[in-house]
Order: sequence, then structure tokens, then C-alpha cells
Amino acid sequence: MPTPLADKLRSIAGAPHVLTGVECSPHVLEGRTPEAVVFPGSKEEVAAVLALAADEGIPVTPWGGGTKLGIGSPPTRLGLVLGLKRLHRILEHEPGDLTATVETGITLSALQSELGKRGQWLSLDPAQPDRATLGGILASNASGPRRHLYGTCRDLLIGLTVVGGDGSIVRGGGKVVKNVAGYDLPKLYIGSYGTLGILVEATLKLRPLPDEDRLIVARFERLKAAGAAARAIVASDFIPSALELVDGGASHALGLAASGGALLIGVDGIKEQVDWQCAEVGRLLATLGSTECRVLDGPGRDEIWRGFGELGRVGVEGVAAVMKWGVLPTRVAEIMEEGGAVALRSGLRAVVTAHAGVGIATAVLAGAGANADAVVRTLTAWRAMVNGAGGHALVEWAPLAVKERVSVWDAPDAAFRIMKGIKERLDPRGILNPGRFVGGL
Repeated sequence: MPTPLADKLRSIAGAPHVLTGVECSPHVLEGRTPEAVVFPGSKEEVAAVLALAADEGIPVTPWGGGTKLGIGSPPTRLGLVLGLKRLHRILEHEPGDLTATVETGITLSALQSELGKRGQWLSLDPAQPDRATLGGILASNASGPRRHLYGTCRDLLIGLTVVGGDGSIVRGGGKVVKNVAGYDLPKLYIGSYGTLGILVEATLKLRPLPDEDRLIVARFERLKAAGAAARAIVASDFIPSALELVDGGASHALGLAASGGALLIGVDGIKEQVDWQCAEVGRLLATLGSTECRVLDGPGRDEIWRGFGELGRVGVEGVAAVMKWGVLPTRVAEIMEEGGAVALRSGLRAVVTAHAGVGIATAVLAGAGANADAVVRTLTAWRAMVNGAGGHALVEWAPLAVKERVSVWDAPDAAFRIMKGIKERLDPRGILNPGRFVGGL
């Protein structure tokens, strides 16, 4: 980066908060090193940095905790990385209203810790909460097992402050739950992967911490039986907070010793309700082929959920790629089994888990010394399998050599024209995370 431009960045954020040269090496992305890394300390500094980048035509990649940066096509140029770790304050917390306004550089674990002091929490549980920042969670629409009951980011977002590609600061939504004024623009930015603006502040709906929180682990000899049990629970009067279907590979990685598959069922709420649900769910599962049903609490429960969140990262040896599937919930178990067979034909193995109630599956492709050809062949077959079932597929992580041969995203559909128009309006200079989203947006 030219010295005059680096000096301008230093004048905005302060010299200690601007990295250049070899100092940028921790922020290498897909084999590309950024020209500079800047850590603004306020939304006004973020706006000044973006205005400068727009004037100079430098692409900007937002960086929170880095947990979702593997999602996206490889960038053609990594200009300026904009780190948000200094934006980590809780600006307002209204316990009586169950709302909080927070800067987006705060990690989820830090936010939950502060909210927990007042007996409240944000009902999101994506993986790696110690690293994942609120901004990254919102920008990638990340969620975890509890989405089954509590929904995703779109269900919890009340208001949002965004810095646009021209450096303008835009506010949308409100600070109260009952807010019906105007278009719900904040939700437009959820899942936009930093291509429409930099999220700097968010107002969120909170919930009281549950009195009891338990995990039911049910083992099955066949994955299809576990899938049928999941559908039975969805059709029942039970209200689980989580309903996860895991195949034999995932069961082994979690230490569950379930060769066919297993169900992980979260139950939380008041004690009487939780006691009743655990007992009745156990009775139902016994009639549906469950070979063992355990109820876990405390450290045992936390260990399973923590391991579940690490599958595909450090929980499975020899990870070659990770793909996310979206299919009809009624076909989840069938697609999981078919995907496992596809991997075996290429000499690899699949470790697959799914949010059984909504049909979102995470498929980890693993195999010691897997070569790129086998990985490309399997990912291509997986996409054809999922698309053929009317679903969608996303390469969540893969080595650069694989991503250069397999598209991260499905082919753009009829909505792409609208998406492109929105991008052009909100980022007219095309500097925000360019080329990494669907269709090269």
C-alpha cells in the first residue's frame, strides 16, 4: 500500500491500529495477503475508512472473529481488511424490555456473559462462541441447534446501524420489540456476508435464562429410524429447543457409540415442563426403535454440544471440505445416507449432522490424505444430489485448490437480478467484499 494512503489510515484509526507488510500475515485469506489491516475504534472511524477506500477504489473485507471467512469465492484482490475487534461495547441494556444495543465486534461468549449477570441471554448458539463476533454472526446468518425453537438472527434483530460503501452511516429499525414503522431494512443485511455494508451496532431481542436446560441423547441402529423419530417429535405436542440428527460418523466423533445414528434433543424451560418432556420423549422414542436414551445436564450436556459445534473443525480428523445442504425436512435422513454412500465411492467418508426440523445439514468430507480430485468429484456429486432433491448446497469450507474447481455457491436463480440491483445501490463503487458472494457479487 502506498505510504500516503497508509498514513491516512493511521490518521483515522491511530498508528497502533494499522498493520502493513508482514504484519498482515495473520489475515491472509485464500492465499492472498491484504495490503493493509485497520482496526477502527468507533463507527465514525469505520465510516472514514470506507469513505477513503471508496475514493481510492480499494476493496474492503470486514473481519470479526474470522470463523466464517472460509465462506465465499476466493477474492481476486485482498485490499483492505477492516477488523472490528475494537467495537466491543454493550451500549444499552434494558432488562425490563428484554433488549440490548451492542457494538458488533463483541464476541458471543462475552455478550452472553454480561447478559447472564441479569438473568438473560441472546438465544443464538452458533459454533465457536469464544471467537465468533456478533457482526460475523449476523452477516453470515449463523445459528446453532437452538434455532429449532428460537429461530435465527432475523427473528432476534430489532435495529441495525450500518456503514455503507460510500462511508455513510445508516440506521434502520428501532430499539423496542414492537416496532412497525417503515420497511424492515435491517433484515436485508442478515446473511449478506459484508457485501452491502459494515454492521457496526445491533439492537436485539433477549430472553430470560431458562430454569432448566437438558439434553436427551437417543441412539438408533439405523439412521432412517432416527429420522422417522425426529419427524414424530416434530409432529407431536413436544416443544424441544433443539432437534439434531447425527449419522454414524458424527456419533462416533461425539463418543456416542451409535453405529446407525442418533438424535440430540434439547429441552429447556421451567422444571416441571422439562421433567415431563424428558420423560414423555423417552417413552415415545422407545416405541420408535431407540436402543438407548439418556438425559444429560451440566458438564455432560455442555461437552456434547461443544463437540457438536467443533465437528468439521477439530472434532473430525482429516477434514477435506465442509458443505451445507438445505433440503426438505422429510428427506433429511434419506439425503444424509445417500451423501455418505457418495463419499465412500470416492474413497472418503462423510460425517453429517442436520437440524432435523428445518432441513439444514452440515456435511463434513473427511479422509486421510484425500486428493483434490476425489474431493472435487464428491462435492460435485453432492451438489447434484441436493439440487436434484429441490434443495440448495453451499461449500462452507474447502482448500483453495478445490474452490478453484468447485463453485462455492449454487448457480444464481431468478432473484439474482434483484440482488445485483440492491448491491449496486448500496455499494455503487463495488468495494465491499467484492466477488465473493453469489454470482460474483
